Amino acid sequence: MQHLIRLQWFVLLVLLQALVLNHIHIGQFATPFLYIYFILKFNSGTNIKTLTLWAFFLGLSVDILSNTPGLNAAASVLTAFCRPRMLRILSTRDVSDNFEPSIRIMGMASFFRYSLATVFLHTATLNVIDAFSFVSFSTLVLKILTDTLITLVCILCIDSIRRNR
Repeated sequence: MQHLIRLQWFVLLVLLQALVLNHIHIGQFATPFLYIYFILKFNSGTNIKTLTLWAFFLGLSVDILSNTPGLNAAASVLTAFCRPRMLRILSTRDVSDNFEPSIRIMGMASFFRYSLATVFLHTATLNVIDAFSFVSFSTLVLKILTDTLITLVCILCIDSIRRNR
């Protein structure tokens, strides 16, 4: 049953990202990358190989539907690879408890730090690979910060709504 729910979230977030969110550019900069929420919500005890494999297919699916050759897959795999360490460092809970990261379980401050670090890593990786240059460094930094901010706000809103259910 849990695998079916995970697969539904996968399909929903990929389609939402590719068909709607990739076309939103607030102020020509901020684009929400909500599909990263899928990686954030894996249980803390999830095997790193399983997590990176899911992340690869998540990013690859977004890449195929968005015509971005490997950008999202690369950023997602790096994010998934670093996620367990970030969760261990930024969570006040014992990671060996095997919990699903959320505001309800971790508390707002801890979940915010964990989400911020993970989303920042993802958006920074994605934007640096996309730009492939540091010529307009200030524009790149602005894009990373605005993408991180809008994505983080969306993730916190969704997790708050899910918490209340």
